[in-house]
Amino acid sequence: MHINDEVIAITGGAQGLGLAMAKMLGERGARIALIDLDAEQLEQAVNVLADSHIQAQAFVANVAEESSVIEVFTEIRAKLGPVAGLVNNAGITRDGLLVKAKDGEVVSTMSLKQWQQVIDVNLTGVFLCGREAASQMIEAGTQGVIVNISSISRAGNMGQSNYAAAKAGVAALTVTWAKELARYGIRVGAVAPGFIETEMTASMRPEILEKITKGVPLGRLGLPENIADSVRYIFENNYFSGRVLECDGGLRV
Repeated sequence: MHINDEVIAITGGAQGLGLAMAKMLGERGARIALIDLDAEQLEQAVNVLADSHIQAQAFVANVAEESSVIEVFTEIRAKLGPVAGLVNNAGITRDGLLVKAKDGEVVSTMSLKQWQQVIDVNLTGVFLCGREAASQMIEAGTQGVIVNISSISRAGNMGQSNYAAAKAGVAALTVTWAKELARYGIRVGAVAPGFIETEMTASMRPEILEKITKGVPLGRLGLPENIADSVRYIFENNYFSGRVLECDGGLRV
């Protein structure tokens, strides 16, 4: 796909990985629709991109709510035109053990709220945004691209029943959509990041972060730009579809 002058929507685009993706795709001429819940951070992100002469507009939406997703994609089409690309990047964590016990007594469990919040954003949000983007591409006759952000945790990770299940679901959606949408000229791929230098990892205790870093064969955390480059590759490689591209420094969970 030729990125120049195409409209590409990025969820969770106000900071971290999403902002890095917006910068890399914007530098190649894409017109960026940044979608996020935080209006203030969105405006800051648009200003940061403008400093690099990147066209971007802010769109406030909750990807976990159907009406909000429908409204925001309608707004994007009205202001920028139909999307030709989507990066499903928005995600949250609500970590916890399924059951935590001490001396044979259950101390705590993962709550239904913890489970549902992550599933709603990380899986249902991907479904809703993917559906609306694909619908616009088909109606516009656009040979578009959808990139879903999964995780190496999709293989299972202790303390992340909700997150792992959602990211495994994202990987399965990627393969399913690639098969369903190919007839319309729409490719679908995914990126599974490992541990990346973001706001989330920066908030970890130093000893935990050191332990994680030592476990990565390359001996360091990835950069947001590494994931952005993986996303760019999927957009530009016209024979990539239905696969998950792992970018984790050699780490396997």
